[in-house]
Amino acid sequence: MRRKKLALIFFFLIQAAISVLLFAGPAMMAGAADAVPATAGSSQAGWGYIGAGIAVGLACIGSGAAVARIGSAGIGAVTEKPELMGRTLVFLGLAEGIAIYGLIIAIIILNKI
Repeated sequence: MRRKKLALIFFFLIQAAISVLLFAGPAMMAGAADAVPATAGSSQAGWGYIGAGIAVGLACIGSGAAVARIGSAGIGAVTEKPELMGRTLVFLGLAEGIAIYGLIIAIIILNKI
């Protein structure tokens, strides 16, 4: 249980660091008036693409782990009580939503580049 909490904390710290570096980094380094918008060949654009890839990748890995555990537990529950099928589908949908959140974050990052 402690390992899961540490992994979750680490995940959110990485997401926060990526967000700070991508959104506030240029303004903090150059000042708000001197901030230059990123072009397609700049290093900031490269970091944006890496950040978007990491956001989607980690979200999909987390979603896959959640769907695997919830799906196997849901199948076991449905075999004992068939009326639980609707609830297990709702839980699976919530677990798959994690990947959608990562995709939304990636779209936001790519729109800032």
